Amino acid sequence: MLRILVLHGPNLNLLGNREESIYGTATLEMIDAALIKLGGQLGAELVIRQSNLEGELVNWIQEARRGYHGIIINPAAYTHTSVAIRDALAAVDLPTIEVHLSNIYRREEFRRHSYVSGVALAQISGFGASGYLLALRGLCEEISATGSKSSSGGSTSVSGAKTSAHW
Repeated sequence: MLRILVLHGPNLNLLGNREESIYGTATLEMIDAALIKLGGQLGAELVIRQSNLEGELVNWIQEARRGYHGIIINPAAYTHTSVAIRDALAAVDLPTIEVHLSNIYRREEFRRHSYVSGVALAQISGFGASGYLLALRGLCEEISATGSKSSSGGSTSVSGAKTSAHW
């Protein structure tokens, strides 16, 4: 069974109550429930965590070296500021998919740079909550196909218009 770490960054605990025109109406609990359901169908055990603290996210990434096959991360605002998260992901060398609910390339200029994307297998942005499910499917397929614990081989970016999903 694959074991995947899912990390949600700062302010994602407020989903469903903040800027619905940007982030949609799904709550973090709804996203997590959908991920767990899909994980069961794909034969993946998920450990899901959220933190507003950069150091806590770094610690969880480092701990993933033992016992995990890959990481899905929405670093949220730390995407654009955290070299520490980027370095932790590079150090653990696990296949990682970066997820963003909104299309960061259609937003403010400062949001268009990601420190994480350079060490991620792929980036999915702009598909709302469905992006997490795309990330889980893609990560499970990649790990199963390669049997690799490495995220080398370049980055792929998938962006799209925000879509709605029934959670």
